[in-house]
Amino acid sequence: MSQIPLQLIPERKVYSVTELSREIKGMLEGKFPDVWVAGEVSNFRAAGSGHYYFTLKDANAQLRAICFRNQARYLKFKPQDGISVIARGRLGVYEARGEYQLYVELLEPAGLGALQLAFEQLKARLAAEGLFDPARKKPLPLLPRTVGIVTSPAGAAIGDILRVLRRRFPNMNALLYPAKVQGEGAAQEIAAGIEYLNRHALVDVLIVGRGGGSLEDLWAFNEEVVARAITASRIPTISAVGHETDFTIADFVADLRAPTPSAAAELVVHRKQDFVSELSERARRMSQVLRLKLSESRGRLTELAMHRVFQTLATRIAERAQRVDDAAVEMNRMIREKLGESRHRWLETSAGVVRYDFGRLISLKGAALAEPDTKLSTQFAVYLNDRKARLSQVAAILSERSPLTILNRGYSITRNAQGHIVRDAAQVAVGDEIAVQLHRGRLAAEVKKTEAEK
Repeated sequence: MSQIPLQLIPERKVYSVTELSREIKGMLEGKFPDVWVAGEVSNFRAAGSGHYYFTLKDANAQLRAICFRNQARYLKFKPQDGISVIARGRLGVYEARGEYQLYVELLEPAGLGALQLAFEQLKARLAAEGLFDPARKKPLPLLPRTVGIVTSPAGAAIGDILRVLRRRFPNMNALLYPAKVQGEGAAQEIAAGIEYLNRHALVDVLIVGRGGGSLEDLWAFNEEVVARAITASRIPTISAVGHETDFTIADFVADLRAPTPSAAAELVVHRKQDFVSELSERARRMSQVLRLKLSESRGRLTELAMHRVFQTLATRIAERAQRVDDAAVEMNRMIREKLGESRHRWLETSAGVVRYDFGRLISLKGAALAEPDTKLSTQFAVYLNDRKARLSQVAAILSERSPLTILNRGYSITRNAQGHIVRDAAQVAVGDEIAVQLHRGRLAAEVKKTEAEK
């Protein structure tokens, strides 16, 4: 056996584990600095740090992958197990475990757009939370005083909305909160506008929207921050995004969806002429009801006035008034008689005293007549006042003893089926029908039990 010369034996290179890992890492990163990989996501885990960890696999192999937080926040959808994706990134080695892995910088769903997948994911999650439940939808006010609008001041939507509002209700107030409706930061501005108008209670109804566009153009209204702001709004909110065929997450969480901004303006307020017509019709119906109620009340009043209780009371009062009239006539007659007698005596007296000073005699007789006349007038006034006092006393007694006055104190009159007043429980039997007269109205009742007074 021949020997190999020592100078031909290569020097042995011994690597440490770290050195070898770094060699492999350098080779991989140099060979695959930018690579696209298609596979199915499995073992997905979102760390508290914001990093995404998962595995890409196919039928024969698998590859560990990581998407750091700075890249993950720009993804339009959240990876989940079972979906097929195309990942772009660079290959590297994680030296601590000696594993090679893909550092993902871009991730797209295979066969389904990232925006569409994000839309479906958010829609499913919010639906599971009950944010689309019709029971939580708030009704729109019948006639809002001020309409709030969150949209771009430079877009066509604000012009369409104001034009419809002016046409349907010229003196309607509108308050615009200007916000971007497309691009970076648009969703945050829209959400801030909704929150601002709610916090200051400036409007009665709110329109959030913009004109039509692509899915990317309308994406701000598919952001979760906008959906949460609409859900938290105490003000009834209408979503008016795009054209009639466009649907966004805002449409599902809003209290009402309008196919276009113009349609939202038509939904938020009816035509002023319609309100005027409705008010006129209601006024007419109210007038009819009032006339009917007055007619019924007048008939009821006539019926009560004809009741025998009132007729008896009126008759007694009329009798007392007639007696007063008779007394007044009698008093007048007595006064005339007294005056006649006094005048006759004066004439007899004056005939026998012609020789005296006639003027002085007249003065004496006048003084003599004035005294009984004053006395008579005083007696008549006392008598008349006495009669009036007695009449007032009788009227007060009649009013106090009036059945209506007694009924007003909480008593009632009970009659049997024949109309006779029931004064004893023995007058009726169980099962008899009775009528109870109250101060206001009547009750029809049936005797359930009788109990004799102990």
